[in-house]
Amino acid sequence: MEKKETVRIADAKTRSRVIVTTSVIGIAANVLLVVFKAVVGLLSNSIAILLDAVNNLTDALSSTVTIIGIRLANRKPDKKHPLGHGRSEYISALIVAAIVLYAGLTALIESVKKIFAPEPAEYSTATLIILGAAIAVKLVLGFFVKRQGEKVDSGSLSASGKDALFDALLSSSVLICAIVYLLTGVSLEAYVGVLISGVIIKSGVGMLIDTISDILGKRADPELTTQIRSILNDADEVLGAYDLILYNYGPNRNYGTVHLELPDTMTVDAVDRLTRSLQERVYLETGVILTGVGVYSYNTADDECAKMRNEVLKQVLSHDWALQMHGFHLEPEKKEMRFDVVMSFDVNHTEALKTLYGEIGELYPDWNLLITADFDVSD
Repeated sequence: MEKKETVRIADAKTRSRVIVTTSVIGIAANVLLVVFKAVVGLLSNSIAILLDAVNNLTDALSSTVTIIGIRLANRKPDKKHPLGHGRSEYISALIVAAIVLYAGLTALIESVKKIFAPEPAEYSTATLIILGAAIAVKLVLGFFVKRQGEKVDSGSLSASGKDALFDALLSSSVLICAIVYLLTGVSLEAYVGVLISGVIIKSGVGMLIDTISDILGKRADPELTTQIRSILNDADEVLGAYDLILYNYGPNRNYGTVHLELPDTMTVDAVDRLTRSLQERVYLETGVILTGVGVYSYNTADDECAKMRNEVLKQVLSHDWALQMHGFHLEPEKKEMRFDVVMSFDVNHTEALKTLYGEIGELYPDWNLLITADFDVSD
């Protein structure tokens, strides 16, 4: 695995370099836009242009925080943080969201003030040219940053790219506002400022919600879990892969646990060789490190066991809230039956277990039951 590990380290370095380089380009472009728009806004006494400059300033600050975040995230694991510092990217994204939200609220207050105490704006041909150039720069920057973010799977970059495209739209509204004022003498400055503020606030709230979801822990990517299950089920000995849980410690830093259903005839040595082989394959193909592989035993020597399993499965799945049954095993000598049921979040698991114990108990009154309720944690 050493060769592949080296490749993954190189990929991580490439990802970091792309994020930092793209962010630096974004900072440089936004700083230039801030200077030009601030000068134009002050000379023309335009609140809309000034707020547009503030919006670009928050973009520059966001890119700066993104760079700091990726630098912190790439620090090597240590004794206090054995799984690395990858979640630093989520913390930096949270700071970015707070900056954007603060800028939006501040801009909204200033815009509302201008509605009640308007001041005439003074536009010139140079103003219109600069605004047009700013729109072109933001469009190019937006598409570039968004594409880079998607390429390296960086939520921060993708969000910055989308935000830049929104900025181009807002700058277009400012330009239209200026043209309307020159043609009709009607000033829409403050109202456009409110519009810009609203978009900034909406963007900040969206970023905040997404980042908090990442920090709390959200449902794993269905494509990734499907790929992992496919790899595990591809082994001839594996009769099913269940209870797959992924633990995320930053972008592209996933650890996982899973249960495999294996024939009861396999030796411990055979199970050890199989699970090690599957762990390596999962890592090589997905980058996910399976830190724990549990085992369910599958009855193979008794046809009566298979018949009972089918009857129990039919009864369990007769309930809409029962999504899956697995880990079914019988010990005829002890008259013990055990299995797990994946239950929907829409049902009270305690009450559902009581229902299953009652129903299966009626079918097999002489058997001791052990039913475990599992959460629907992954697809």
